[in-house]
Amino acid sequence: MSDPHVHSNHPALIARLKRADGHLRSVIEMLETGKPCLDIAQQLHAVEKAVTNAKRALIHDHVDHCLDTEASDTDRAELKLISRYL
Repeated sequence: MSDPHVHSNHPALIARLKRADGHLRSVIEMLETGKPCLDIAQQLHAVEKAVTNAKRALIHDHVDHCLDTEASDTDRAELKLISRYL
């Protein structure tokens, strides 16, 4: 039986977050080497958007996954809790 916490989009989310991690490491390097603040701010914005989009995709997939199964009262409560992170 498969793990109910592992959804089909998790590998894509992992890849997306690894790219964001690489970008964040680049931002740190930019700070350490004294790059212009405008360039750093642009890169930080890109990292922020990447993480936000990954979070949104995770939550939407979770909601879809829970709605595809027979939702228990616990599932419904969890859906209410997770939706606050959108």
